[in-house]
Amino acid sequence: MQAIRLTAPGQPLEAHTLPDPSPGEGEIVVDIRRAGICHTDAHYRAQEGRTVLPVTLGHEIAGVVSAVGANVSSVAEGDRVALHYLTSCGECDRCLRHGEQFCTTGTMIGRHRDGGYAQRILVPAVNAVPIPDEVPFDAAAIMMCSTATAYHALRLASPESRDSLAILGLGGLGVSAVQLAKTFGITELYAIDVVPEKLELAASFGATPIDARNDVRKAIYDATEGRGVDIVLDFAGNAGATHAALRALAAGGRLVLVAINLRELTIDPFSDVLAKERRIIGCSDHTRAELVELMELARTGAIDLSRAITRTVPLEAAPINGVLDELEARTGHLRAVIEVG
Repeated sequence: MQAIRLTAPGQPLEAHTLPDPSPGEGEIVVDIRRAGICHTDAHYRAQEGRTVLPVTLGHEIAGVVSAVGANVSSVAEGDRVALHYLTSCGECDRCLRHGEQFCTTGTMIGRHRDGGYAQRILVPAVNAVPIPDEVPFDAAAIMMCSTATAYHALRLASPESRDSLAILGLGGLGVSAVQLAKTFGITELYAIDVVPEKLELAASFGATPIDARNDVRKAIYDATEGRGVDIVLDFAGNAGATHAALRALAAGGRLVLVAINLRELTIDPFSDVLAKERRIIGCSDHTRAELVELMELARTGAIDLSRAITRTVPLEAAPINGVLDELEARTGHLRAVIEVG
């Protein structure tokens, strides 16, 4: 089978021919139809030590089950499935108390084991999430990371319908969050970015655009008549904008940190956090149960991810590397999807 692989940090991905996988006990093989290209993959390509090498990147995957191993009854050949990218034991204290993303022996598809930039993939059967007939493969694929992580971030913020929400960074996660906010009953939405095309798209979804090239804190206060916002979801990871958004939170406001590229944030603990009982919350991945909930939202039309996918590329090294290059440089595109089969 063909796969596009990362063999050295800081180098372009390369095309390779690999043996077709065969399922063992509890495993399935999925013929990949669509694979999303995530900004995280650009980080893995650029930074040494972020992933094992060599590896096939790609953790947003949807396809059709083509082979089933022994003792698998949850899925069958021919089933349309998307893949939860976290593999876990499901039995340790961390899994049971906090979620599979904290499993003591867990791994991530497309980082610790081969992922979706390929024609086929071998995974545990428990990672398969059924795709309803109403949901296309491309939407199902990007739901496995960008939409699911945005959903998890919103849930961590414990939103109420009267809360106001600012979304910092309008990539695939941000656009998903704009739609998902409405499923929580939130109607007062602000979208913060520097790319005009993204701000225009957010406005078409009903969010008030704020240009991050201006004073973000002042812009939020101006837009809210001095109240500030109740929740900020940080998908951008720019320290200056993150701090400004933190200081623009209302009393009891919550800042949810999602962007993995935010490495330092200098704050005044008293004026930025204590004085208004603000909270800073970390967001790590999502759970399989949330993916099932998202599939139902997509099936019923409560969310429509078609506009979050702004281009499709073939399973070839050059166009995939081109997308990763643009993600590193900042792009007006949202989610790109690889059309595999």
